[in-house]
Amino acid sequence: MTDIADKDLFSMASAMLIDGAEGPDEILALLSPLQRDIISMQQLLVDGKLADATTISEELLSRSRSNSERDAEAEVRIRIERALLAVEGNDKSGMELRWCTDRLNAMMPGSSLHGIAMLNLAAWHANNGEIMMSLAIHADISKISGHPPEIRGLSRLEVARMLSALSDYDPAMRHLWTARAIFLEYELTAEAIVAGLEWLDLALEEVDSTAPRMLERIESAAPRPVPGNSWIPSNPEDVRDVVEYLLPILTVDVTGAERNDLGLIVDAAEVIGEGTWLKKISEHSGSIQDTKLLEALQS
Repeated sequence: MTDIADKDLFSMASAMLIDGAEGPDEILALLSPLQRDIISMQQLLVDGKLADATTISEELLSRSRSNSERDAEAEVRIRIERALLAVEGNDKSGMELRWCTDRLNAMMPGSSLHGIAMLNLAAWHANNGEIMMSLAIHADISKISGHPPEIRGLSRLEVARMLSALSDYDPAMRHLWTARAIFLEYELTAEAIVAGLEWLDLALEEVDSTAPRMLERIESAAPRPVPGNSWIPSNPEDVRDVVEYLLPILTVDVTGAERNDLGLIVDAAEVIGEGTWLKKISEHSGSIQDTKLLEALQS
């Protein structure tokens, strides 16, 4: 464990704790007492003990600023958590997230923590109806800026959702496709499934064999000053690519009272006339619990 860079120790220990992975004790031993206590606070958050976490965060914030334990990165981490808990109200949360983002831009530009702060600040603006501010922040999350792939993928996913809510479907589909490509490249399967399903949901509104493929749409896209209502039909080959990735994964377990994901694949099969997808799902009909899905397969 000693070959892990110091800057990565906290993030690794925190991720292992949240994921329930084995072996965090060895990493925890390399952290400062303050860092270990911050991870304990994060565990309280994971366990839903928000009041306890809030109380502890006040002491941790004071320690991070003290002469004996001063730690600028720890201070930022604590202030992000307190902002997300809205400890001092919604407006102060926005100010705190802005401070954290600016501080990290000076200290650790392009880092995962910087990206997380930006995602949270963008989400705060979106939740307060300030969509253009949110989109502007997402625009600064990029490969050129050095942000890691999972941050870039999550950013593109959130941008797609905002654009879709504005009925700006063409760029929404492009952002979903880009997010999916990032997630696939870095083997982030759960995220790739989400991006693929959300893209498919939009794509099935209109499928046209003469429509440009998604990569062509991405390559030919030009910047626009503001979002607007837009639509371009999807190409059936792109639909096929998405479904044939999703289908083997989603049919591993077909249980569940509401399986809208499998329902989308049924819709896709009907739209482009691909009966083999229906057959694949029907092979698991004995385990399917979604009555609407069963009805669709039998119709």
